Amino acid sequence: MVPISVSKRLVPLLAAAFAVLTIATSVQAATPIRMVLNWKYEGPQAWFFLAKQRGYFADQGLDVTIDQGSGSSAAVSQVATGAYDVGFGDVNTLIEFVAKSPDDHPYAVYQIYNQPPFTIAVNADSDIEKPADLEGKTIAGPANDGALKLFPAFAKIADVDVSKVDILNIEPRLREQMLIRERVDGMFGYVNTIRFSAMLAGIDANEDFRFIRYGDYGMDLYSNAILVSSDLVENNPKAVRGLVAAINHAIADTLADIDTGIDAVMQREPLLNRDVETQRLLATLRDEIAFDNIGELGLGNIDRARFAKAIDIVVDAKDLERTPSVDEVFDTRFLPPEADRIHALDYETP
Repeated sequence: MVPISVSKRLVPLLAAAFAVLTIATSVQAATPIRMVLNWKYEGPQAWFFLAKQRGYFADQGLDVTIDQGSGSSAAVSQVATGAYDVGFGDVNTLIEFVAKSPDDHPYAVYQIYNQPPFTIAVNADSDIEKPADLEGKTIAGPANDGALKLFPAFAKIADVDVSKVDILNIEPRLREQMLIRERVDGMFGYVNTIRFSAMLAGIDANEDFRFIRYGDYGMDLYSNAILVSSDLVENNPKAVRGLVAAINHAIADTLADIDTGIDAVMQREPLLNRDVETQRLLATLRDEIAFDNIGELGLGNIDRARFAKAIDIVVDAKDLERTPSVDEVFDTRFLPPEADRIHALDYETP
């Protein structure tokens, strides 16, 4: 038997080659994830960009591609059809989808928006004072807007005859201008989307608009959550758990330093107005993300009783034939461990 020997000069070369091979194997092993957002790039998406920028996705063995979206409702169908693996979308649209397609549907795994942001904006001097006043009026909004999609449910709860309301689909960029110029009587949208888009257009939404908020009329609903495909849940639960951990980490970083989060947004889309996006993020944290029992549950988790009631509201208002269970819609198995959860939205205004 001939002994095998390796020269001292060859050892460093072999070590370097092994290191390169290890890095290449690690890159190849990264799980590709295609993610679609709720809307165009904006401040309240800071944690997604920060998680990618700081390597939190990569640390979890994920290669995440993030695309801008076309509406919170659209994200649900885009994940359901396989166009994307992950979406940031409206759980109420997901509830309807699960009710109709119980055998194959996305799951919500991390709840971010905990208050209903859905609204109809009208001009401050409009004669629309209450939901019933919408009858005989024209209300416009982007086709995939969450508030527009939920309008039949809102109308049923608020006793509005939908057949007497004209719905107009428009391009998102036209929304605030058409309302201020009185081309339409009202606009569907999320409160902060309308408020800060108006600001960019030189419109003071707090002075010029009034908001008919769905939540003020009994629609106590959750809103946008991280949604993942059934394929990912069933075949790669490790990837789902890593995705949630990375986003949770980046949210904590953003709360610790709002400017750092906005830096990540501006790096992704340098043409944004930094001041507006900072204010948009702060307003979203205050109005849409914060909830009373965050100290008990932690961000990302849900109040099961409240979520079940939200399902009942959607099912009843949309006359769905089946009521999904909470576990069919929201899978809590992927939440961060208790010690890693965010139990308070503590942040300093820049």
